[in-house]
Amino acid sequence: MAPKKDKAILKALEDELNKNKDTKNLDKNNLRDLLSQLNLADIASGSAGVGQGNKKDLGQHKFWSTQPVSLPQEGTLDGPIDPTTDITKFRKEPYPLPNDYEWVDLDLNNEQELEDVRELLCLNYVEDDEATLRFNYSAEFLAWALKPPGYEKSWHVGVRVASGKRKLVAFIAAVPMIIDVNNQKLRTSEVNFLCVHKKLRSKRLAPVLIKEVTRRCNIKGVFQATYTGGNILPGIISTCQYFHRPINVQKLVETGFSQAPPGMTIERMTKLNEIPASSAAKPQPEGFREMEENDVKGVTELLNAYLSRFDLKPIFSEEEISHTFLSGRGEGDYIDGKPMRSKQVLWAYVVENPNTKQITDFISFYSLPSTVVGNEKYPILDAAYMFYYATDKSLPDDWRTSNEKVFDKKLDITRRSRVGERLNRLVEAILRISKGAGFDVFNTLTLMDSNHFIDDQKFKPGSGLLNYYIFNWRLGQQIHGGIGSGRDGSGIALVML
Repeated sequence: MAPKKDKAILKALEDELNKNKDTKNLDKNNLRDLLSQLNLADIASGSAGVGQGNKKDLGQHKFWSTQPVSLPQEGTLDGPIDPTTDITKFRKEPYPLPNDYEWVDLDLNNEQELEDVRELLCLNYVEDDEATLRFNYSAEFLAWALKPPGYEKSWHVGVRVASGKRKLVAFIAAVPMIIDVNNQKLRTSEVNFLCVHKKLRSKRLAPVLIKEVTRRCNIKGVFQATYTGGNILPGIISTCQYFHRPINVQKLVETGFSQAPPGMTIERMTKLNEIPASSAAKPQPEGFREMEENDVKGVTELLNAYLSRFDLKPIFSEEEISHTFLSGRGEGDYIDGKPMRSKQVLWAYVVENPNTKQITDFISFYSLPSTVVGNEKYPILDAAYMFYYATDKSLPDDWRTSNEKVFDKKLDITRRSRVGERLNRLVEAILRISKGAGFDVFNTLTLMDSNHFIDDQKFKPGSGLLNYYIFNWRLGQQIHGGIGSGRDGSGIALVML
């Protein structure tokens, strides 16, 4: 994740690209172009690769070679790899575990069981390559992420020691989701939080966890799943890159998240990355305010319409919009005047037209701090992550009354300019909010229309790449992950927590 790793990622990219004499003179300023030219098929097959930060353990290649996953192949029709949909054909009994361990369904409404999951993840889940940063999940975050409308308790799968204190030693979760892939609607599960206690990695529990959660989804009639990871596995359909907007420069440098360039003082870095207050030159959008319950219908319509032009995106119901963007807003009033409430994990804002009262814009971000291992001065790094956003500047003027449900994938020059101007103002607004709330860094991926604001808002390229996968679904072509995308942006509009 930290920019100090950019040299390693650049070296790997240059080694790959130097095979082509036309690319030998590319330098670090062309990082995104380098990434975009690197053959995604080579990465996915394991014959080429780059250093990855914050890897998720998703099992071994030997296991994945037995699963219904495949690289996108040009000329192939999109569709299931294994077409079986008869739920009576699937295994009814759980897969066997090693002796002394047992399967459990985690009840995340039970405070102790939720705490067991939180403790397992915080001590054993995602960390950077140097093992200095580890995600520090809160109980509120996990409840928000894992209990969307229609969630299945049986999809919160745990493994406990079968005796004594019955310690939780492994976990995997799936939540239901409707997605659209190349204009095909799929009922899927989003699989996440695969975690095995560090002392048990030799027992190869990860493949068993994956097979078990797959079985549980299958017997409920769900045959496809989405998942992401920094690890390189068979079947990558797209890859996005992390970008980071420094806020607390000194803390980022002292924790090793960032490095000061040669000859650059921290004071100079801080000044260059200062987030200015709202001003006449850069005013907050008129009608910008926090999202409320009565905005749910308007946000649902706007977000689904905005997302429709991307190749991979979720389809939200009003119930899902309410949960996703309001249930994580915390309790009570702002703390000490900061734009942050107790137990808040999600910030969501809209722009309301003062005349029509219609929602014209929407933007959101969530909080996911990391523990800084062994750092007494800065034990926690507070990170904000860009979530979903939308603007009607990308849509036809008559989009609210149009019978069309899918809008043009490529923006014309006029709409591209309008989208860029509006997104920059929205991102400026939430950067000011995140600074006021005490965040140290604001992270985003090359998703949706991020190409319109990454450079203008001083986001810096990180070394982390996030690979996207769809279990049991074949694609005819890879989806552009927005790396080196230029004006056309990304084809990915699915944000995975």
